[in-house]
Amino acid sequence: MTQTSVLVEDDEETGKRRRPPWEEPPTRVGLTAKGAILSIALLAVLFPLWIVVVTSLSDAETISKAGGLVVWPDGFSLAAYRELLSGGQVARSMVIAVGITLVGTTFSMVVSVLAAYGLSRLGSLWHRPLLMTLLATMFFGGAGLIPTYLLIQTLGLMNSYAALILPMAVNVFNILVLRAFFMNVGQEIVDSARIDGAGEFRILMTIVLPLSRAVLAVISLFYAVGYWSNWFNGFIYIQDQEKLPLQNVLQQIVIEGERPAGMAQVIGTGQIPSLAVQTAVMVLALLPVAVLSPFVQRHFKKGMLIGAVKG
Repeated sequence: MTQTSVLVEDDEETGKRRRPPWEEPPTRVGLTAKGAILSIALLAVLFPLWIVVVTSLSDAETISKAGGLVVWPDGFSLAAYRELLSGGQVARSMVIAVGITLVGTTFSMVVSVLAAYGLSRLGSLWHRPLLMTLLATMFFGGAGLIPTYLLIQTLGLMNSYAALILPMAVNVFNILVLRAFFMNVGQEIVDSARIDGAGEFRILMTIVLPLSRAVLAVISLFYAVGYWSNWFNGFIYIQDQEKLPLQNVLQQIVIEGERPAGMAQVIGTGQIPSLAVQTAVMVLALLPVAVLSPFVQRHFKKGMLIGAVKG
């Protein structure tokens, strides 16, 4: 580790950040302005989320008194969540979305890791042509929506779950980040494993991947958020209402104002307001990302910056 990288790390004894000698100490005005700006940005992000959560947990009387979205809770009710999770299209769409996210993320990570490791071995077969081909796809986009639609139709993937996975299974940027990280694994360790008779697959599984947990966690989150939040593929390729993922059902409820199949007739009446149901679906759609992100947050700096800069 270089002297510069040591200076910017936290001091283990004092717990404070070590400041490099060329960096001036912050002024009181600067610290105050930074705190104020960060507080405003945080409020701008959390306030709309607070309104959505509070409205989804409010009863009919509170929503009626507020005239719409509720800012401050006055009545508490889980009726909207109970109705959404009791069965019907919303519950089924959540299961579909979770399945698509798990299967898609696993498939994408397997393909991306294998591609990145092959490209990180400079002497591998067709290393440079394949790398240049991948880089070209970042500068020249695809053929467009119509050719992609015709391809999915020709392959017989219309109205199938594969149409929600395959079109977005590989991201070139993620492969390049993984490749840069894999190239930073000590060559001495890899050479020692080869001398001991280890093949490339064993080197990847027992040496490279355990040393790359940070970047693997970050890229997995990228893929998972992409699959979970994807709405467009379901809108284009899925016609069967029973196969729609959660994001498409959310669009039907919030924007089009439709009542999902299997929902009780009490929705929209005085018992369960439609607004409470709409905001509850939003919360269910945001919940997985909000829960998983803090666990991966600590890997972002190491997973993205180190791999990209040193690569």
